Amino acid sequence: MGFYLRKSISVGPLRFNLSKSGIGISAGIKGLRVGMGPRGNYVHMGRDGLYYRATLPSFTGSRRHSSPPAPSPQSSQALPETHAPLKEIESADISQIVDSSSRELLDELNRKRAKMRLWPSMAIASTIMISMSFFMGWSTWLIFMLAVAGAIATYIAYTRDALEKTVVLFYDFDAELEDAYAQLLNAANQLADSAATWHIEASGEVYDRKYHAGASNIIRRKHTFIHKSEPPYVKTNIETISIGVGRQTLHFFPDRVLVYDADGVGAVSYPDLRIAVNETRFIETDPIPRDAEIVDRTWRYVNKSGGPDRRFKNNKELPICRYEEITLSSQTGLNEILQLSRCGSGSNFASAISQLGKAMPKEANQLIISLPPNSSHKETQ
Repeated sequence: MGFYLRKSISVGPLRFNLSKSGIGISAGIKGLRVGMGPRGNYVHMGRDGLYYRATLPSFTGSRRHSSPPAPSPQSSQALPETHAPLKEIESADISQIVDSSSRELLDELNRKRAKMRLWPSMAIASTIMISMSFFMGWSTWLIFMLAVAGAIATYIAYTRDALEKTVVLFYDFDAELEDAYAQLLNAANQLADSAATWHIEASGEVYDRKYHAGASNIIRRKHTFIHKSEPPYVKTNIETISIGVGRQTLHFFPDRVLVYDADGVGAVSYPDLRIAVNETRFIETDPIPRDAEIVDRTWRYVNKSGGPDRRFKNNKELPICRYEEITLSSQTGLNEILQLSRCGSGSNFASAISQLGKAMPKEANQLIISLPPNSSHKETQ
C-alpha cells in the first residue's frame, strides 16, 4: 500500500508548490494570486475561463538545504519491601539527542518553537475590551465594531504566528526510498492495529515473588498512541507517524526520527536507531485486550509450588498473556520501550527501519523552508 505525496502545502495565506523545476510560493485569493518560483515571479488573475498572467521582475531569495528485563506484574496493594525501587526507563535530555546531520533542521525547529504566539493574547485583550464596553454602557453598534476589529486583529495575529513559527519540509523520493518509506508506514499501521499499546516507564526487581504472582520483576506502564500526525508547526507533503513515549513524542520522517518534548526537538537518524523486538509473558491484572493471547494462569499470591497461597483472602487467579516489546535506543540517549498486546508486527517495523536506513542517500532530498519566505511485567498504579 502506497502513501500520498502532496505537491502543494498551504500555510496561512501562502501556498508552496513542488514541481520538477523546484519550489514555488504564491499568495492571494481565488482569481488573483501573486507568486515566485524557479521560473521567475508572476501575477495570475481571472476566472470562468478568462485568465491573465504576467511575469514580474525577479529578485534573489535564500534557500537552505539539509542534507529486556523479564516480564512481571505488580499491584498497587503490594508492600514496598517486596520489590526494589522502580528504575525509570527514559531517554536522555532532548539537547543530547542530536544527530549531526540534523543540526541545521533542529536549530530551525527549536528557534521557531521558541517564538511566542501573539493570537492568544490578542484574543484575550479583545474579549476584555468587549466585556468592559458592555459594563460602560457603550452603544450596540460601537460594541459590534469593536468585536469585528478584535476578530480581525486576532486573525491577523494568528496568521502571523503561522508564518513565524511554521517550518515547511518538502520531500522528493527516488523509487527505492519511496518503497522503503511506504513499508515503514505500513509496518507502523500494523503496530497501531494492536488493541492495546503501552509505554513502559519504569521497572524494578522483585524481592519476594509470592506477593507478585511469581513474577521476577515489576514494571510501571501507561497506555500510549501510534497514529498519523505531523509535529506542531511543521508542514510537510508526506504522511508521518507519531508514537507517544511518555514525556516525549517520536515523529518518523523519511530521513530521521524527530523527538519532541516540552523543552525542544531532537533527532535520531535511521542508521543510528537501534530496535530490539522480543516476546514477553506478562501477568495481567487489567482487562485483557481483545487480541491478546493467554498462554498460562497464575495467582495473585502464590506459594513455593506455584499454587494459590491460602493465607490470603480474595486471592484471585490471573491470566498470563504473551505480549511483544519493542525497545528503541540510540547512542545519543534515546531509550524507550513499547509493549503491544498483539505479537508479530514488531519485527516488520524493525525490518522497515533497517531497510529505510540502507535506502537513505548520503544527501537527503529534503528542502527546509523557513517562514516567512524572506526571513533567513505488571503495572503499578
